[in-house]
Amino acid sequence: MDEPHLLCRMPSPLGELTLVATEIGLRAVLWPHDEDRVGLPESMVLSRIDPVLNMAARQIGEYFAGERKTFDVPLDLRGTQFQTETWRALAEIPYGATWTYSQQAAHIGRPKAVRAVGAANGRNPVSIVLPCHRVIGADGSLTGFAGGLEAKRHLLVLEGTLKH
Repeated sequence: MDEPHLLCRMPSPLGELTLVATEIGLRAVLWPHDEDRVGLPESMVLSRIDPVLNMAARQIGEYFAGERKTFDVPLDLRGTQFQTETWRALAEIPYGATWTYSQQAAHIGRPKAVRAVGAANGRNPVSIVLPCHRVIGADGSLTGFAGGLEAKRHLLVLEGTLKH
């Protein structure tokens, strides 16, 4: 049987976020109307005392307040080897910088896997913490994001990458 999944909800400037964790680490950061993107168990327990959820909520809150640029909350990533490698590479994109999908694909040693990198980013279960919002189109355009393009724009403006 799967270990219990705990959840908490937290306000953000972009709407209520739902954080999901196991005893291993943070499993998901879900945006409003984003319940189906990450495969999670049907039943989860609401928790206000879980250390992983508390750490994640504190760090995300600090990020939105402009006080945090990197995250060190433990993660419980579940996906294929390619997906987890792609997701972990997101943490290497510096705050305030962007990469193209091509740069990310080259970074993981798979320069021809640009579309697959895009698809994996679309399934990133812990957006913000693993900053898929920092990946943009080759022409500089903002492309798909689970929280929506306005949320992606907001995060890039917060980081100083984009002007209002």
